[in-house]
Amino acid sequence: MAALHGYVWLRLVHDVALPSGPHALLTAALVLLYLSLPFGFWFGRARAQRRTRPLLFFAFGWLGVLFFLLVLLGAADVARFLAELAAHRLFGLPESSAEMRLLWSRGSAGSVLLAALVMTLLAVRSGLGQVRVRDVRVELTRLPSALDGFVIVQLSDVHVGPTIGKAFIEHLVERCNALEPDAVVITGDLVDGSVTELGPAVAPLANLRARHGVYFVTGNHEYYSGVRAWCDELTRLGIRVLRNERVSIGSASVGFDLAGVDDFSARQFGRGHGADLPRALSGRDPSRELVLLAHQPRAIFEAERLGVGLQLSGHTHGGQLWPWNYMVRLQQPVVSGLTRFGNCQLYVSNGTGYWGPPMRLGAPAEITRVVLRAASAAHELVPESIELMGHIAAPDPARAAI
Repeated sequence: MAALHGYVWLRLVHDVALPSGPHALLTAALVLLYLSLPFGFWFGRARAQRRTRPLLFFAFGWLGVLFFLLVLLGAADVARFLAELAAHRLFGLPESSAEMRLLWSRGSAGSVLLAALVMTLLAVRSGLGQVRVRDVRVELTRLPSALDGFVIVQLSDVHVGPTIGKAFIEHLVERCNALEPDAVVITGDLVDGSVTELGPAVAPLANLRARHGVYFVTGNHEYYSGVRAWCDELTRLGIRVLRNERVSIGSASVGFDLAGVDDFSARQFGRGHGADLPRALSGRDPSRELVLLAHQPRAIFEAERLGVGLQLSGHTHGGQLWPWNYMVRLQQPVVSGLTRFGNCQLYVSNGTGYWGPPMRLGAPAEITRVVLRAASAAHELVPESIELMGHIAAPDPARAAI
């Protein structure tokens, strides 16, 4: 972090040759912004989150701005390098004078600051604006025709914690119930903090209503937040935690299997944790359709091999802040949306909340309404994914503090 802030200082303060007064002021400001991040992360894990929310919004907000500045400054440096290379190699021009280099530095710094401001405003508007309800239709070959139209509402990556509080969860529950789901699934990263600190904020989830129940699988952030306590707390709220287990939805003759596994990275935390899909599927009837809840999309390769029909995942946030989605793609097979892998389909949610910066750019948050369609049922062809008109208000600093 110190090196990244040093790079921003070099390009936006040092290279533009500011007078001594503004130079010293901006240098001090960058030092304070740098210090806000470790303090913000520390307070974010402390038990005083509610009292320190303004500081947390500031620190995490600056993290988002810093990301945009780094991306834009990096792009400007690459453009400058290529321009100078072309000038020397192709046209034989002499090296730029000191005056020209200063003019470039000031011009690029001004352009970067303006672009970063626009990107920040758009990202904050999306991050703290309306959460869309996204309708995704998935055709499954083994789904009984009697269950055609079965509705699963998926929540993922809510990240209740430093800047997302009880008010958001209450609105989330209200919106989910209005969709009249047959089942609700939460595919991990629900919380960023302990049960002691966040239990009251999460408590409204007890009011979720679904004909066939509410289900949860762990994400990596549950393992940073006291996974055993959270599994117990969610069970107390009436939510079925699936830890390498499966349940039957519907009847033996007209139904399908719903399985859930621990987070992909859980094994490193020991104490019996870790994804174990073969255990979850042991003894099942392979003629029944199978829907898998797995936090990370990269579980899809084993899922496809073991006969899963549909995997629901999150974790990626859709990249959250463009162009970070390109980095996410280096680790995960899919960043967002519905994709087929052999005989298995994978849907990856953009996530319902956000992590860190209260911002989203190019990856709007979503509540996902997954409609299962039976291949044997007669129904009209419909678009694979459309957006519904329903929305839910996302948190803002005032409401998140409730």
